[in-house]
Amino acid sequence: MRRPLLITDCDEVLLHMVSPFRQWLDEAHGIDFALDQTDFERALTRRADRSIVEPEHIGPLLDAFFTNEMHRQTLVPHATRALATIAELADIVVLTNLTDQFHEGRVAQLAAVDIRHAVQCNQGGKGKPVADLIAQYDPSVAIFVDDLDGHHGSVARYAPSVWRIHMVAEPRVAIHRPPAEHAHVRIDDWADALPWILARFADGRPADPITLSSRAAGA
Repeated sequence: MRRPLLITDCDEVLLHMVSPFRQWLDEAHGIDFALDQTDFERALTRRADRSIVEPEHIGPLLDAFFTNEMHRQTLVPHATRALATIAELADIVVLTNLTDQFHEGRVAQLAAVDIRHAVQCNQGGKGKPVADLIAQYDPSVAIFVDDLDGHHGSVARYAPSVWRIHMVAEPRVAIHRPPAEHAHVRIDDWADALPWILARFADGRPADPITLSSRAAGA
């Protein structure tokens, strides 16, 4: 019997990342992280001289955070309970944009908060890996949850039959982020997302089409 499938991001969907990353940048590097800045590459500034942290230095900072500071991350409210309910009738895959070297740590990190589902690492757009997961699981209906607009555009291109929820679990970031253009709904709390997800599963229809913009078509 075919089962539904939930494909969910991790950072700022299941686990808070922005706030602990910001705290660590402040404490360890004297770097301010502007949560109201929509352009991540312009959000980090050095307090010493107010210079913007160059894009080539952001990647190493993220790698250092995920190597040594993942213990700072905390569970998004209602996430564990929602996933436990969903797991009773659907398969779940956590699709996280980390390199493979962090896979074991991410699995352990999620297990520590009682989230034990398949974890797949990814780099770049999520449309193609989502399409691959659809081919692998052959679900009756599928739902994708992510906090980044670009990933919704990518999934809309490669797997348009997948329902898409735009979720930004950090309130201080959410207020500065408009709903993703290519998501079907914006829901920032798992308590509210759960009934929407269960309703899509019960209905069993593929996602409604959303017209792609030229920007998303290149994702």
